[in-house]
Amino acid sequence: MDAVHRFLLEDLDIRGSLVQLGPSWQTMAARRSYAPPVRALLGELAAVTALIGCNLKSPGRLSFQVQGHGPVSLLVMDCNENLQLRGMARSQLAVDAGAPAGGIGGLLGDGQLVLTLQMASMQAPYQSVVPLRGETLAAIFEHYLEQSEQQPARLWLAAGAESACGLFLQKLPNADVLDPDGWERIEQLAATVRPDELALAPETLLTRLFAAENVRLYPPRPALWHCPRDEEKVRSALRAMGRAEVESILAEAAVIAVEDEICGHEYRFGAEILDELFPPDGRTLH
Repeated sequence: MDAVHRFLLEDLDIRGSLVQLGPSWQTMAARRSYAPPVRALLGELAAVTALIGCNLKSPGRLSFQVQGHGPVSLLVMDCNENLQLRGMARSQLAVDAGAPAGGIGGLLGDGQLVLTLQMASMQAPYQSVVPLRGETLAAIFEHYLEQSEQQPARLWLAAGAESACGLFLQKLPNADVLDPDGWERIEQLAATVRPDELALAPETLLTRLFAAENVRLYPPRPALWHCPRDEEKVRSALRAMGRAEVESILAEAAVIAVEDEICGHEYRFGAEILDELFPPDGRTLH
């Protein structure tokens, strides 16, 4: 668990990936009280972000935002080149709420998918915005991938309390030359996968799905939830506001409370923060 497993159907020029998030997904989900349908959507987004983030070859960060006008207004998930994930959801659904009618459309309404890519080598981040098209999150990302990479792709996602998993297939340029019927055959075989099977050991699942094919399975790449506290970053933000503004906030409330929404951390500072950030003699304390 907690890894992306890349594979290649060598005789067909079809590539794929299997992502399986277990303990890291449980840790991420445990920090929030989401209704089951919201948790499932966020888990599926975590899985597909890891699948796509696995292609980052140099230092950088890939971020997806699913924005809608339904009960779930925002899903955010990002990862870096080391597949360190973090994410959150905004929802109006009660913790014990079931899925509303209309599937994903009933949860998100109309909206858009926003990809942001920031690489160390880039002066400014790259951003792509596409409408939400599809009745599942998998279908939305299939549409996005086919538009962005100009190659047919299929995606199966499943997430629950224990795991968040995904299976990805992509037809490469030489596939039709090697076997004109290969892509359709592999699609049909993969479409038989059950959500619970996505958590099987990679060797077991790929052998079960593609028993007659020559599959090369590459070494796994670890993935993990990574969202440590960073109090110094918050202190720097307060310091940049200046002493007068921080004093004004403390005059209205005895405690400054800062929430890191994406990681679920809360930072609280009392009046003592004034002299720590703005010492009387002008020295900066760290």
